Amino acid sequence: MSKTAIVIMNLGGPDSAAAVEPFLFNLFSDPAIIALPNPLRWMIAKLISQRRAPIAREIYAKIGNTSPLLANTQAQARALEAMLGADVRVFSVMRYWQPRAFEIAQAVKAWDPDEIILLPLYPQYSSTTTASSFEDWAKAAERVGLRMPTRAICCYPEEPGFIAALAQSIDAALQAWTPDLPPPRLLLSAHGLPKRVIAKGDPYQSQVERTAAAIVAKLARPEIESVVCYQSRVGPLEWIGPATDAEIRRAGSEERGLIVAPIAFVSEHSETLVELDIEYGHLAASVGVPRYVRVPTVGTAPSFIAGLAALVRRASASGEAMTRAENAAPCGAGLGLCACRNAA
Repeated sequence: MSKTAIVIMNLGGPDSAAAVEPFLFNLFSDPAIIALPNPLRWMIAKLISQRRAPIAREIYAKIGNTSPLLANTQAQARALEAMLGADVRVFSVMRYWQPRAFEIAQAVKAWDPDEIILLPLYPQYSSTTTASSFEDWAKAAERVGLRMPTRAICCYPEEPGFIAALAQSIDAALQAWTPDLPPPRLLLSAHGLPKRVIAKGDPYQSQVERTAAAIVAKLARPEIESVVCYQSRVGPLEWIGPATDAEIRRAGSEERGLIVAPIAFVSEHSETLVELDIEYGHLAASVGVPRYVRVPTVGTAPSFIAGLAALVRRASASGEAMTRAENAAPCGAGLGLCACRNAA
């Protein structure tokens, strides 16, 4: 029987207060995040990480001084292994903290699979996340001498299992909505990006909007108003919008209840547990939002894991270097950073 190694990829997060600053340095020294040559990028990353570390440590202190992202990713890995069965092993690799690509590439080589499938846990493709993780893995694989065939899954913004898991959680929140309040507004929140990244042809925003449209279609609740919005803005650049916090303030001014669903994160971490739950929860209360409900990430929801398994099977059967979900339409005109287009 042939053996398949699946490498699931996520950003990672610090595992202690002491790890916060080096984690931030790894993040901001990535050329996909700060597109400047070294040593200028190194110096800027050092400065930003030193300045942001105290604020970030306060954030992580609210969730036990450690990010749950790795544990959540490993739970997804175990669930995916169980669904795919024998002769498959799932390895978790983090982009900016442990375990890094070099360590996992060594483990994959020791297991000696017949093929490797790269599965990013970013449903929507971006040059700042998926492409950066792919490049990091390629360097590590070359360094340890991995020579077996490797397939990569670029994106799955409308994958049916992913959409079903989100829609099910949102529908449960709608079913439990306070009956004496008007129907809530649904905020479909994703991590933001600077506008200049999108202007270069990054398909992320387009794919987020496709995810949102698929969720709305699956819910089939035309009486529920939905808004796509973006969170986690950092720095002085102009970012895509509308901003999630601005939408919360608007809802407060209209005395409108909110259900907030993260649609680009598949695991709980600081931007859901702190930013959405604590910071935005407090904001909602302070501006008069009558009820604020946050929907959980898809995590290990069976339909989501089944969707990931379908992506893996499709990638393995295709023989292609880069694949996307079976139902995914190609990126539109002007999105020149599309991974599948560039792999063709």
